[in-house]
Amino acid sequence: MAEKTRYSDEELVEFKQIILEKLEKAKQDYELLKSAITQSESNDTMDTSPTFKVLEEGASTLSKEEAGRLAQRQQKFIQHLQAALVRIENKTYGICRETGKLISKERLRAVPHATLSIDAKQGQR
Repeated sequence: MAEKTRYSDEELVEFKQIILEKLEKAKQDYELLKSAITQSESNDTMDTSPTFKVLEEGASTLSKEEAGRLAQRQQKFIQHLQAALVRIENKTYGICRETGKLISKERLRAVPHATLSIDAKQGQR
């Protein structure tokens, strides 16, 4: 039997469902991070003692920076998931961009936006 060169439409539907679920969660997480940065829903220190407020401002700055970094990572993750959906539509999903072979289903279930097989990924090191 010849080696498969692409996933079947049924398999692509399964992967699309996984990606859509992850995309929904990623968007929710991104919105949470954005609101943490803007502190639109925060329990701020405005009504507490001045000493406590000074101590909190340093921690607040740090957590805003961290939230900003996490938000950037989350946005990048969302873009990768959206690109994976485009590859599903083009029927090129699951094909390693280096070897041209199929990426294992196990890898795609774990990392649905993967564009490299495990062998190609390990070869990058």
